[in-house]
Parts: sequence; C-alpha cells; structure tokens
Amino acid sequence: MTSPLITVDELRTLKPVLIDATWNLAGPPGREAYDAGHLPGAHFVDLDTELAGPPGPGRHPLPDATTVTTLVRRTGASADTPVVVYDAANSLAAARAWWILRYFGLTDVRVLDGGLAAWRAAGGEVTTDVPADADSDFTATPGHLPLVDAEGAAKVASSGVLLDARAPERFAGEVEPMDKVAGHIPGAVNTPMADLLTPDGHFKPTADLATYFANHGATADTDLATYCGSGVTATHTALALQATGIQAPVYIGSWSDWITDPTRPIATGR
Repeated sequence: MTSPLITVDELRTLKPVLIDATWNLAGPPGREAYDAGHLPGAHFVDLDTELAGPPGPGRHPLPDATTVTTLVRRTGASADTPVVVYDAANSLAAARAWWILRYFGLTDVRVLDGGLAAWRAAGGEVTTDVPADADSDFTATPGHLPLVDAEGAAKVASSGVLLDARAPERFAGEVEPMDKVAGHIPGAVNTPMADLLTPDGHFKPTADLATYFANHGATADTDLATYCGSGVTATHTALALQATGIQAPVYIGSWSDWITDPTRPIATGR
C-alpha cells in the first residue's frame, strides 16, 4: 500500500504538482500565509470556496464538480498526475484537500507530513513567487471515495464505530464555539485530532496510529465512518486511518448538518 503521507525527504525526489491548502477556521485567511511564503511552485487552493460548497446544510458541504475541475485544471494536473498537498503544519486543511481531490477523481494525491513547518525545519526553500495558471484535461467526477449521510452515520454509530474527531469538550457538549447546538451523535466514539499527532504536527508512526484506533474499536473489519464539526477534521481522521491501511467513509455534513434536523437525537458527556 502506498501511504497517503509523504516526508520532506521523499518530496525532494519527486516533481509533483504542489498545492498549498493553508487555512484557519477562525482566520486570518490562508491566502495571507501563502503570500508570505510557500513551497516553490505551489498553487494556493482556498478551502472555503474551492474545497467546499456554500454553507447549508452544514458549514462545509461538498463543492460541485465544476469547481473542482477548475481548480485542478489551473494546477496542470491530470487524473493520474502525482499531487502533493500541504498546509502550515498539522495537515488539517491538507487532509480536506487530499480527500476532496481523491473523491473527485485524482488517483495519486499525498499529504506532506508536517506541512510547511516540516519543510522549513529541514532547510527547504520558500518563495513568494506565484506560479502561473496551467491547464489540463481533467474533469472531476464524484464518488471515488466512500461517504455517508446523516442516516448512514447513525447506522454506523449503532452497529459499528463512528469516530468523532472533535476535541473532547466539544464532543461532550461542554462547549460549542461553532454550532448552535452542543453534543455528539449518540453512540459515537471520540478520537480527537490531537491524539493522532506529535507535538510538532507530524502524524504519529503508523503502528502507533493502528494501535490507537484499535483501542477505540476501529479496525479493518469494523464498519467505520468519521465525522467532526463540518467535515474538515473528519478527513484528517480518514487520512490517518488510510495511513494504517483502513479506508473509512466520511460524513461530510458532520455535526453542523446533523443538528439541522431537530428530530435527530443528541448525546452529551464523555
């Protein structure tokens, strides 16, 4: 199995299409960080406008195929072109880019483990030069990775393992900074994103990730799905699972979609 993660040393040996997906949930815009310095040749992709559709229902629903076609073509990538995506550090936004690009038909997408911070730490050059838009024959088609809707997520929570990637206090319903209702989908298991990372923003070793997920009931034989607040952090969990050889569907609408129907049950507590 080819890992969905790539190290700085491995990246140095390749000439992929590079995508900078740096994004901050509470701002400032990722474009500002990109303009301040990025990997040479990297194209900036905006999570809110190119890796998501307009809010409703849910804060980060799927983008349409036309949007993804346009963004991929301007990078020059075709369906089988090697693509490496990264963000500022912890691969949260890069994971969303990885998932969306794979879902819409790119076959060879990897995430730079540790992102721009790892590149800088290894002495990698950064630039403020912006590459010119390119073109390609790529046409986005949905459905190349599995996903679930609210009904599917509830079924997994009942009969399998639904992983909630949010911080423990949000999972418990103790705080809710983003959505109007606090809590989690009944039956979900909390696997916070921070548990998957080292202090410097790299993913933990694959064996450690596999053990962590197994300890939370998530194995290759389990009926799995991931979710979070709005379908961004859930893709980070899916990326970590993929690194261990497990493919898990993502509930893209996640909590921000779940709570749009007042008849859906809500659980609180840890």
